[in-house]
Amino acid sequence: MGFSITIVTIAITTILSLYTLYSDQNLLDKLILRPFRDSREGNYYTLATSGFVHADLQHLLFNMITLYFFGGAVDHAMGPMGFMGLYLASIIIANLITYNKYKNDPNYGSLGASGGTSGIVFASVLFYPYSKIFFFFIPIPIPGPLYAVLYLAYSYYASKNNRDGINHDAHFYGSLTGLAVAILVQPGSAIAFLHYITGIFL
Repeated sequence: MGFSITIVTIAITTILSLYTLYSDQNLLDKLILRPFRDSREGNYYTLATSGFVHADLQHLLFNMITLYFFGGAVDHAMGPMGFMGLYLASIIIANLITYNKYKNDPNYGSLGASGGTSGIVFASVLFYPYSKIFFFFIPIPIPGPLYAVLYLAYSYYASKNNRDGINHDAHFYGSLTGLAVAILVQPGSAIAFLHYITGIFL
């Protein structure tokens, strides 16, 4: 894979996340999306910066491993500029939803690359619908399109019944943004995807 845009993004996110977690908590707080604070102080940069810091090591590892396994496919299909545009758009648009939803809640904060990684995963599924997705705790490969449907359904449900402190809106809207950007950049991919899906059932 070399020094692809995927590896560069992982490196930047990992370095910044570890630095803010273990060396500069003040900087971490400045980069986190806090809708109540940011709407009053005009800190709109947090819509992007919050996607490059994480709450803990497990949070960071999960997102970066996901990005590593799916990022290369999107980089190959869209190129470095397309990859980065999709990744940032997924983070920012997902965070805009969160911003508007929680701008009157002084206790709410959000951070992590989940919106971006969700967008990358969904773009990958669009470009390569025949791919299989594996989980460590599930020994059976899951078809990419089926995973996408289940992921959206769960994220939507969890967002409406949010009891775990996870920003499921970022997962849901990041996924949809990644899908939308991929289709806008490469409309033919949507046609190929539909041909593949209909070929399975017809």
